[in-house]
Amino acid sequence: DLQLNQKIQWVSLQKDIKVDGLPNFLNAMIPVQNFADTAALVEKLDLVISVDTSVAHLAGAMGKPVWLLNRFESEWRWMRNKTTTPWYPSMRIFNEPQPGCWASVLGQVTQKLREYLG
Repeated sequence: DLQLNQKIQWVSLQKDIKVDGLPNFLNAMIPVQNFADTAALVEKLDLVISVDTSVAHLAGAMGKPVWLLNRFESEWRWMRNKTTTPWYPSMRIFNEPQPGCWASVLGQVTQKLREYLG
């Protein structure tokens, strides 16, 4: 969504990924040496959007707003079809409704981003 891209500075929290040429993308992980560095970076962000990775757990444990893009055949801890979790009160879960159906998840996230940005 071009309008959202113009309003958002996207920050990659994935090691060894290229974001060159993507509009408004910053590869912030280049100088990161350890998990403490990652936590310091997460602390500066307004919102973390992630799949089920250590960064999602870190952001949740830190109390940062985090949106989890959850795969259909997920871990037990995300309690199927729930949008929240007792483990991380600051987390919102967007569930893939069936295998390979990420378009609906991304559509929901896009809509919520519009609301989040006002």
